[in-house]
Amino acid sequence: MLGNHASTTEFYLLGFPGSEELRHILFATFFFFYSVTLMGNTVIIVVVCVDKRLQSPMYFFLGHLSTLEILTTSIIDPVMLWGLPLRGMQTISLAACVAQLFLYLAVGTTEFALLGAMAVDCYVAVCNPLRYDVIMNSRTCIWVVITSWAFGFLSEIWPVYATFQLTFCKSNVVNNFFCDRGQLLRLSCNHTLFIEFILFLIAVFVLFDSLIPTIVSYTYIISTILKIPSTSGRRKAFSACASHFTCVVIGYSTCLFLYVKPKQTQAAEYNRVASLMVSVVIPLLNPFIFTLCKVTEALWDAVKRCCQLFRSEPCPSHFTWENSYHGF
Repeated sequence: MLGNHASTTEFYLLGFPGSEELRHILFATFFFFYSVTLMGNTVIIVVVCVDKRLQSPMYFFLGHLSTLEILTTSIIDPVMLWGLPLRGMQTISLAACVAQLFLYLAVGTTEFALLGAMAVDCYVAVCNPLRYDVIMNSRTCIWVVITSWAFGFLSEIWPVYATFQLTFCKSNVVNNFFCDRGQLLRLSCNHTLFIEFILFLIAVFVLFDSLIPTIVSYTYIISTILKIPSTSGRRKAFSACASHFTCVVIGYSTCLFLYVKPKQTQAAEYNRVASLMVSVVIPLLNPFIFTLCKVTEALWDAVKRCCQLFRSEPCPSHFTWENSYHGF
C-alpha cells in the first residue's frame, strides 16, 4: 500500500562521507562499540535473571532496559556497519526503511517510558521504603513493563505511517547512515509543514509523558535526601538513584535536541551526530552506568566460583557493598 503513494521503492543511504581509509577506521571503531554494547547488556540481563539477590523491581526494570538497548543498537548498527566498507552508497528497500524507522522509534519510546517508571521506583524506594515491597509488587512491575512496551509501539504507528504516505520525488538519497525521518522529509515533494508540526507535538507528548514523572520523582527524592541527618544515609540514598539519573540526563538531552523541534528537516550533520549518540554511544555507556553495586558483587562471586573450579588455592574474598535501596 505504501508503494502506491511513494515514487520510489528503495533508498540510498549516504552514510559517512570520506576516504576509504576513514570508513575502515570508523568500521573498526563502531564494530568494537557494538560488540561491547551487546556483551555488556547481555551480561546484565543474564546476571539479573540468574542471581537471586537481584530479584527486585529495580533490577527487573534494568533487565528490560538492557534488552531495549540491545534492540536499539541492533536495529541501526548492523546496517551502518554493512554500508561502511562499500565504495558506493548503500541500498535499502522501502519496506526495510519503514521497518527500521518504526522499530527504532518504537524501541526508543518504550525506553523513555521505562525510564519514567524507574524514576517512580526510585521515588518509592527512597521516600517510602517501608511500603516499597507493597507498592512495587510483582504484579505492578509486570503491568508497568507491559504498558511501557505497548505505549512505545502503539504511539509510533501513525507517525511512521504518515511519513511514508508522502511522495518522495526530489531524490532517493538519504543523507544519513539509517532511514532518518528528518532526512526523509527533505526528500518529499509535499508540503511537510503541517506534518512536521504534528510530529513535533507527538514527540513532545512522548518525551514529556515520561519526563514529567521523572522530574516530580526526583524533586521529592532530593528533598528527602537533604532531610537525612547522617552522611552515610545520604550517600546510600543518592547511590540508589545516581545511575538512573545519569542515564536520564544523557538520554533526554540527546533526544530533546534530536526530535523535539518544530523543524524536523534539520541539517544532516546535526542529525548524524545526534543519531550516533542515540544508537551507538548511549547503549555503550549504559552498561557501565548501570553496573550497580549488587550487579558487580554478583559478577565478582561468579568469578570467584570459576576461580575455585580451576585453581586449588582459594581466591581472594570480595569486598562488601552497601545495600542499594534499603537501610537509609
